[in-house]
Amino acid sequence: MKRVIPVLVLSVAGLIPVWRYEPSIGTTTSTTTTTEAVSTPTPTATSSSSSGSSSTPSASSKKVVQGTAINTSKGTVQVQVTFEGDKISSVSMLQQPDHPQTTAAVPVLIEETLKAQSSKIDTVSGATITSDAYVQSLQAAIDAKGA
Repeated sequence: MKRVIPVLVLSVAGLIPVWRYEPSIGTTTSTTTTTEAVSTPTPTATSSSSSGSSSTPSASSKKVVQGTAINTSKGTVQVQVTFEGDKISSVSMLQQPDHPQTTAAVPVLIEETLKAQSSKIDTVSGATITSDAYVQSLQAAIDAKGA
């Protein structure tokens, strides 16, 4: 009987952090209520050539392509990819959710893209929604580059 009171007190003390836990809620400013990704990619492409007046693109020409804007529950994700020839030379985010996990995940996603030179990359743990949208937008940009 003497053990019951300390056990109850310690049990309650151990449960207090669980009761007080508040999961992070996305703090996006987007008013879009779309819950699924854009189904038809509509990428836009712009091209710039280092030779200026040349009508035939050379292997060292740069091509900048925007991926599709993907709406997620966390916010909109859109990438811009710069190609030098057939190689992905850089990736930048045009739109991304204002969320700490996304901010931490973006450099990892870009690094993995530059290593893989494709959209076949792993998602970042804790930012799965953003990672999946990033891959969709990236693939749309890669597809638009080939068109």
